[in-house]
Amino acid sequence: MSEFSSYWSERLEFLDVHYHADVDQFKRRYNVIQAGEMYQKLKGGVVLKNHLGNCASLASLAQSFDLPVFGSTVLNDISGGLSVQPIKNALCQYEFKLKGRMLVHLPTIVPNKHKSKLTRSYTNEQVVKFATKSIKITDDDGKLLDSVKEIIEFAEKQNIVISTGHAAKHEIFALVEYIHGHSKKVKLMLNQPANPITGLSAKELRQFEGFDWLYTEQTALTLLLGYQSIEDFADVVTNQKNVVYSSDLGQISQIDIPEWRAQSATWFETIGLTKSRVQEISLETPLKMLDPD
Repeated sequence: MSEFSSYWSERLEFLDVHYHADVDQFKRRYNVIQAGEMYQKLKGGVVLKNHLGNCASLASLAQSFDLPVFGSTVLNDISGGLSVQPIKNALCQYEFKLKGRMLVHLPTIVPNKHKSKLTRSYTNEQVVKFATKSIKITDDDGKLLDSVKEIIEFAEKQNIVISTGHAAKHEIFALVEYIHGHSKKVKLMLNQPANPITGLSAKELRQFEGFDWLYTEQTALTLLLGYQSIEDFADVVTNQKNVVYSSDLGQISQIDIPEWRAQSATWFETIGLTKSRVQEISLETPLKMLDPD
């Protein structure tokens, strides 16, 4: 076991790689310090996600208070878009003991007709004015943009994990095909693939099983909102390779972190998931994904 995985596995019982804290595109339940304290109390760690972009410095600040908070950056238009520059900026602000790989999310504000079931409100009027422009990762012919290829090339040389963001299904296939043909060093996380914008079922995910560099995120939120059936959820967490279990919570209208942990335990018991599998998807695989070695 690497130094990174050894260090954090001794300190954490789970690692949630997808949680939203203030200040974000929408109002959230906790700020970064409050969220970190809650996860610490529950013996867990958390990777922050922010639709406005970089939260690496906030994670570094929280870590200075010995809180188990990790950072990410989202390549939405407001934060610089599909470019390596905002990634470089985030990496410069990401500094603490055994930080591992930083998550870099491709755009989450994308062209789509989906209307969220979430009850939420924008943080302020500036967000509405400046932070709602959508971005695609493919051109009109469905081919991967050169800027995305440059990000993949950059990721080969840096300690980052690329997340698919809210990419459409055809964009996911284009991205996976390109990485498979051009790089085996890049780690890619399928960001909540059951969400309505992406719409990948457990059956469809099985075609990616041969790719050791690919990770599948299963969020609680897709199930809580009814975007995914319990049967599909069970199939993913039971059978899919390299599953990373997360919450995608932080919304004021959704359950709190302790309730998520309790609800997850109920789901896993109902499904018949073994303790070792729960440990694998909740901690071991998230750490493996973020491991820089």
